Amino acid sequence: MSSLYTRSKEFTRNRKSQSDSPPASPSPTAKTLRHERLSRLESGGSNSTSSDSYGDRDRASARARREAREARLASLSSRAEEDTNRDYKKLYESALTENQKLKTKLQEAQLELADIKSKLEKMAQQKQEKTSDRSSMLEMEKRERRALERKMSEMEEEMKVLTELKSDNQRLKDENGALIRVISKLSK
Repeated sequence: MSSLYTRSKEFTRNRKSQSDSPPASPSPTAKTLRHERLSRLESGGSNSTSSDSYGDRDRASARARREAREARLASLSSRAEEDTNRDYKKLYESALTENQKLKTKLQEAQLELADIKSKLEKMAQQKQEKTSDRSSMLEMEKRERRALERKMSEMEEEMKVLTELKSDNQRLKDENGALIRVISKLSK
């Protein structure tokens, strides 16, 4: 009874672990371990009782189900690999075209940037020339204004001198006229 109990316990444990685990392709070590277990179970059960024949049928059907499942998983994994390879190729090609588009856009943007930079430099140079022209014009205007102010002050001085000369000249004319009258009275 204990040997039957351990076998059924292992069988249920084995079935639980298979049903709980996600379907995946078994590793080579897992395959060899399964085959070793199966060979031990087959060689260990030398009694030809009705329970052993039931166990043999059960093992055979379990083996057939396992092999069918492994075949299904292998075909699914090969399909999945082909699909992923196709997907990777499509993704790679789309990424390449996207990169080419982005490279052309980048080149266009760089050309536009260079064009805008040259325009800005020209404008800055023109502005600088204008400001230098303006500053030179302002300097020239300031010089001219100073020169004009000097001339105005000189002319004002000359005007003062002229008014003084006119007044002196008028005084001298008046004195001259008075002297002429005095001489003419004396000569009569």
